[in-house]
Amino acid sequence: MRRKKQPLQDRLVWQAASLLLAYPDDGQGPRLDTVDRLLECITGPAAALLGRTVAALRARDTMAAAADYVETFDLRRRSTMLLTYWTAGDTRNRGAQMLVFAQAYRDAGVQPPKGEAPDHLPVVLEFAAAVDPVAGRRLLADHRVPIDVLRQALLDADSLFAPVVTAVTATLPAAGEQDARRLMNSGPPAEAVGLQPFQLTVPPRLAKGGR
Repeated sequence: MRRKKQPLQDRLVWQAASLLLAYPDDGQGPRLDTVDRLLECITGPAAALLGRTVAALRARDTMAAAADYVETFDLRRRSTMLLTYWTAGDTRNRGAQMLVFAQAYRDAGVQPPKGEAPDHLPVVLEFAAAVDPVAGRRLLADHRVPIDVLRQALLDADSLFAPVVTAVTATLPAAGEQDARRLMNSGPPAEAVGLQPFQLTVPPRLAKGGR
């Protein structure tokens, strides 16, 4: 019975995490209400972890939350949510790696979102939760170490978003903390080629108007 329930539990965690990792804008309140409803169906430690971030976000006004989001995810490379940054950096390989994500979306019958890069963690979580859990889980598992790097960076910064990424990692195959630390210390590949991000249409943040 537990095996049958676990995939659904993972999808609920992924959907809640995608909403909590979205850029705080005017839709923040409704997103948090949706997460509250999802938490009614999520059991175990994940519910408590996600609930901590819900409470922290509800305690902050939207502008303060948005400023913290930008400071955390946009201004600190160590806590980027672009998963291929850690595996390819600014090299020619990164474009090909992002296309793997985009192709997975197309193979599942949906178009990559236009408002965000295809390897952006909230986009991948949304895809895994709502479109194709098998392909989505594979993308997440294949990038478990970058997700662990993000988790460790958020823990080191005592970020309110750390519990969310911790809940996500609990749904994936184990990876060594040493691998994440090694990647954080060595950094991504460094061949700069001036890539333009592949732009994708699922929400994590508004394409216009807001930051």
